[in-house]
Amino acid sequence: MSCKRRFAFLCLLFLCLNVAALNAQTKTQAGYHVINQYKLGGEGGWDYLTLDAKARRVYVSHATHVLVVDADTGAVVGDIPDTPGVHGVAVAEEAGKGYVSCGRASSVTVFDLKTLKTLKQIPVGKNPDAIIYDDASKRVFTMNGGSSDTTAIDVKTDAVAGTLALGGRPEFAVTDGQGKVFVNLEDKSAIVEFDPRRLAVEATWPIAPAEEPSGLAFDRKHRRLFSVGSNKLMAVVNAETGKVSATVPIGSGVDAAGFDPETGLVFSSNGEGTLTVVHEDSPDKYTVVETVKTQRGARTMALDPKTHRVYLVTAEFGPPPPPTPERPRPRPSIVPGTFTLLVVGR
Repeated sequence: MSCKRRFAFLCLLFLCLNVAALNAQTKTQAGYHVINQYKLGGEGGWDYLTLDAKARRVYVSHATHVLVVDADTGAVVGDIPDTPGVHGVAVAEEAGKGYVSCGRASSVTVFDLKTLKTLKQIPVGKNPDAIIYDDASKRVFTMNGGSSDTTAIDVKTDAVAGTLALGGRPEFAVTDGQGKVFVNLEDKSAIVEFDPRRLAVEATWPIAPAEEPSGLAFDRKHRRLFSVGSNKLMAVVNAETGKVSATVPIGSGVDAAGFDPETGLVFSSNGEGTLTVVHEDSPDKYTVVETVKTQRGARTMALDPKTHRVYLVTAEFGPPPPPTPERPRPRPSIVPGTFTLLVVGR
């Protein structure tokens, strides 16, 4: 081969290698990954995040208060204080109010969505955990882990409309917007369906082989529930029949799930430091398409249907405190000032 031909060949080879590398990089970046990290600071633990897509706000529970964060910039734009043991936030947009479940106080804090000022404190069941707004009944429901029931609050009057026993310890809940609410029972490994207007349990469905479910998401179009269990399985449940139609492997330490109807993706946020991304191939067939590295402790999430981004929170951890009779297996300590909001996107 002549020098001129050899040079041309080497140039062509170099070009091909660069194109291949560029394609590989593009393919990697096309997948989900952490695109932003916002240091929120402060001390204490956390639980649920709630995204108000219209107002572009993320409500972040943080020990004794709720941080209000701009969903697009990560800036803290407000704070709702005095919510001891806060678990979650429900937004009733048409009423102009938000509702915070305060686990240690066994109460709900009502606040004004515009000013963030506290309007009222409402006593509910013992240790309210998850909280949702049902637009069909115009009621907010707290899932009371300590009393194994749900409290219904009328958003027009902010009066308790009633309490319904659920037969087990409730975790997260979803509404279909048509007169049905579904809630995980963690200690029974089951899902309860109840009528939010009549306050009546209509069905209880086991989700085996998934166990101890926490997070729950819902595909309203295909009537499928996605219940994530502690044994690293997601159960896909037909909301019409109560049958488990599929199971999907997920990560460990899960505490939340989300469904994006536009992309057909289901998400599982895992405390081990991963986000499982599952594609809905059909209502009863699912494929894990990605396992995204996040950060240890990022177990709860909120999904933005507008940008298709996922928000998670976590912190850095130190050694656990010494065990006590009340806490024989204490959790690792949280390093003060490291509380962080992660944004995962493409």
